[in-house]
Amino acid sequence: MAETAITVQGVYTSAVVADFEAGIAWYTRFMGRPVDDRPLPDMVQWRNMGGAGLQIWHDPNHAGHSIITVVVPNLAVEKARLSAAGLTLVNEASGDFGGIAQLFDPDGNRINIAEPPKGFVNR
Repeated sequence: MAETAITVQGVYTSAVVADFEAGIAWYTRFMGRPVDDRPLPDMVQWRNMGGAGLQIWHDPNHAGHSIITVVVPNLAVEKARLSAAGLTLVNEASGDFGGIAQLFDPDGNRINIAEPPKGFVNR
């Protein structure tokens, strides 16, 4: 029997927060726009982000263990935008792999902001 690959329409990454309203406020600053919808009482989401989405879940028992990577076309532009929103990138590094920096939400969830190397084509 031949196996078939999954057909992916999109992917959502998630962060789990202890204080739901504070988490929504922080991620609204991070995203630079309000949430798109609240499909469940303990979850909000931002949709239509380059085939991806972001969900924030309220779950105090698991908060702070999420890792998210967001790929952007220009790390310097994002650094300036985030700084203007009062958010600071740390652990910046660059090399043949491109560039990367991190920030942490109030629960300690890690968000990696990555810029691909020049000439990278996503296939």
